[in-house]
Amino acid sequence: MCGIIGYVGLGKASQIITDGLKRLEYRGYDSVGIAVLKNKKFELRKDKGMVGEVSSQLEFTTMDGNIGIGHTRWATHGVVCTENAHPHFDCNKTVVLAHNGVIENFLQLKKGLNGHKFSSETDSEVVAHIFEENLKLLSPEEAFLTTISSLGGSYAIAALSTNDPEERLFIARRNSPLIIGVGKGEMFCASDIPAMLPYTRSFIHLEEGDRAILSKSGYTIYDPEGKKINREIITVDWNFDVAQKGGYSHFMLKEIHDQEHFIGQTLHSETDKAKVMIDKFEKIHILAAGTSYHSALLFSYLLSEKGKIAQAFVASDYQFIGKPDEKTLVIAISQSGETADVLQALRYASKSKKIAITNTIGSTITRISDETILLNAGPEVGVAATKTFTSQMAIIYKIIYGKVKLSALQKLIATMLECEESVRKIAPLLAKKSNVFFIARGKNVPIAYEASLKFKEITYISSEAYPGGELKHGTLSLITEGVPVIVLAPNDQTLSKLAGNIQEAKARGAMILSITDDPETAKISYQSIQIPKCDPLLYPFALIIPLQLLAYHVSIERGINPDRPRNLAKSVTVE
Repeated sequence: MCGIIGYVGLGKASQIITDGLKRLEYRGYDSVGIAVLKNKKFELRKDKGMVGEVSSQLEFTTMDGNIGIGHTRWATHGVVCTENAHPHFDCNKTVVLAHNGVIENFLQLKKGLNGHKFSSETDSEVVAHIFEENLKLLSPEEAFLTTISSLGGSYAIAALSTNDPEERLFIARRNSPLIIGVGKGEMFCASDIPAMLPYTRSFIHLEEGDRAILSKSGYTIYDPEGKKINREIITVDWNFDVAQKGGYSHFMLKEIHDQEHFIGQTLHSETDKAKVMIDKFEKIHILAAGTSYHSALLFSYLLSEKGKIAQAFVASDYQFIGKPDEKTLVIAISQSGETADVLQALRYASKSKKIAITNTIGSTITRISDETILLNAGPEVGVAATKTFTSQMAIIYKIIYGKVKLSALQKLIATMLECEESVRKIAPLLAKKSNVFFIARGKNVPIAYEASLKFKEITYISSEAYPGGELKHGTLSLITEGVPVIVLAPNDQTLSKLAGNIQEAKARGAMILSITDDPETAKISYQSIQIPKCDPLLYPFALIIPLQLLAYHVSIERGINPDRPRNLAKSVTVE
């Protein structure tokens, strides 16, 4: 779950790499490092901490050279410290390397490296030492390919060697994303496209097991068997400004407001082929993780209403409980298209037809699926997903109900964004609480789950979400004086039942905060956020916007940076 960037060309590598690391920080921010090669010598600077702080303290951009690599870390092996920060050297500082993923056989490899001295606790460093050993007998190209062939587990790797007379960048990937950026007289690699957007719009997504060698004049790609191979160059039309804050205090807030614009782009996504596949199957499994699981759950509800045998699975557990076969359609939802648990689950469903729903063109999920639906939501930088969740819902609704039913959606989102001031006033009520409960019924329950996740992620307040009817089955024991219960209470068919749940909680002293278009519900609430009258099908969209804003403003009240929640990374590329 780390971020890698590499550069080779005529430009100042340290400046380009440092800028790219700042755009990759959402992938990991425990520690950061950069290595630049000049005159056959490496200069390496790294430390624990966030990119802006460390790069300023260590003066990254003063390093000279036209080729280098950088890394921002989210720890998997070894504590957070300077020694465990990437990049890593070999014994003689002839190799420098950055790695994302998990080398599952690193202990076995390490045992075979007699006499080598290790400087870190990471699994990654062993790769630099293996490369060093292979360079004793082989050319740099052969040594790198041989090194990669010895690795088990997952990896995205960028490496340099002083033994390479041509000063090239050596890269490889398996089960972790790595993308080539194709420039004029320069080449790039990075874990994600936004890191390279200021310099190029042309990219190559490496396939599973691919290795590549980049020079300022071009690139060579090898398949897992070591044969040279061509991969498609794609062009993206993302505006670089889209990946910047645009005057907002945080990316998360910008991306919440972006929803008004991007929902229109999402609704133009091609879904017809996927819908034909869905219509052909009776049994449908939907796989996802985190926020995407909540959209998967909503999808399963809507498909079940249409008479399908639909079930949503947490991707990491699918291989233990799912029973896919050739009569099962598997739909996988992943913002990044690189979520390791989702990819593993898709591979487990080897006999099934597969549809991918993702925001990332050319990502791994698109290449192992039979059909792909793109969210077209633009790059999402904030760790807590917002606009991609709404875009996932829009795709799901378009498949189930058609685009006509969603004609009022963009206006509805714009209206809900106007409630931010009333949300801001409620935030201080929650900022000092130690726990919060969300309740809803019917199709609104996945929205309650998502709202609860947002609170966990960025406010660090313990939160749980329940179907309203489940309160009396244990949870009421936790409802005491002043405990916030946030009620998703649109005036739909669930409201009459939900009204009883509100009274149950209120009788035990709960602070009722409602999101509703019903005057009576608002009247009995401690505070209420008003939503407009709309097509009942669109209530989930009306509800999610103020809930995202509420989590954001509570985070700010508590002095937390919502873009960088502790212990979390944007794209979970390890199992």
